[in-house]
Amino acid sequence: MATDLKERLGPVGVWMRLGADTALAELRHAARTVEGLGYGALWYAETPTTREALVQAALLLGATERLVLATGITSIYSRDAIAARNGGAALEEAYPGRFVLGLGVSHAPAVQSRGHDYGKPVGTMRAYLDALDDDGAKESPPRVLAALRRRMLELARDRSAGAHPYFVPVEHTARARAVLGERPLLAPELTVVLEPDAERARTRARAFMQRYLELPNYRNNLLELGYDEGELTPDAPADRVVDDLVAWGGAEAIADRVRAHHRAGADHVCLQALADEPRGALEQLQALAPVLLG
Repeated sequence: MATDLKERLGPVGVWMRLGADTALAELRHAARTVEGLGYGALWYAETPTTREALVQAALLLGATERLVLATGITSIYSRDAIAARNGGAALEEAYPGRFVLGLGVSHAPAVQSRGHDYGKPVGTMRAYLDALDDDGAKESPPRVLAALRRRMLELARDRSAGAHPYFVPVEHTARARAVLGERPLLAPELTVVLEPDAERARTRARAFMQRYLELPNYRNNLLELGYDEGELTPDAPADRVVDDLVAWGGAEAIADRVRAHHRAGADHVCLQALADEPRGALEQLQALAPVLLG
C-alpha cells in the first residue's frame, strides 16, 4: 500500500490553509489550479476557522479529476474514531485512491479550547488507532500520522502508511527516515517564500513562525534537533532557524531545498507557499512548477 501511495502522491505536493472565510468557488479554483500545474496532492489543515475536513475533501474531490486530497492534519479530538472511519470509508468509496486521512494529536491549547482534556500524545493516538481499526469499514483510505519525535514516528511506522511532519528542517527528515525505515511514506511540509530579498523573506517567515514557536510540541522537537532556546524566541527567531525552516529565494533556491529533503529520505514534499490569500500562494506555486515538476 505504501508504494502505491507514494506513486499516487508523486514527489511534490501542495499544503494550503483553506479558511472558511474563503469562498467555496475560490477553493475549488485553487484545487483545480494545483491539479493543472501537475502537483500530486493538496494537503490542508483543519482548524476552528476552516470547513469540516471530510466535507471539504468531498467538495474538492468533486471539483477535480486526479488530485489526491489529504488532511494535514485533522485532529483526533475533532471527531471520534467511528466518525473518522466511516467518513474516510465514504470518501474512499466515492473517490477511490484519492483521499489520505492525516491524523494528529494537535496541541494542548487548541484541544482545551474545544472542551477536551489533552492526553499523553502517543498513548492517546494509539488508543484512537485501536478504535479506528475495530472492524467496521470495508475499504478505508490510507492514513498517515503527524509525527515529530521518535515514539510518534515509531507509531506511524507500525500503525499507518507513514508520517507527515510539519515545521521541520532537512535534518529532521533524515532522522525520521532512520526511524521509519524504507517502506513507510515520509511526507514533510516545507514552507516557502518566493522572494530573493533576504530581509523581506525573513520578515514574512518570522511572522508565520511566531505561533508555532510558542507551541511546546514544535519547540521541543527543535530543541531535540540541537537548536538553542535563545534561537527560538517566538517573535525574533535567529536567522539560522528561519533559514532552516522556511525556504526562501528564487525558484532554484527553493527547488534545492526540496531536493535536499528528498535526498534526506522524503518521498513527497508538501509546499506551503506563504501568502495573504490563496491567489498569492497559487502564483508562487505556478512559478515553481516548471522547476520542481520538470
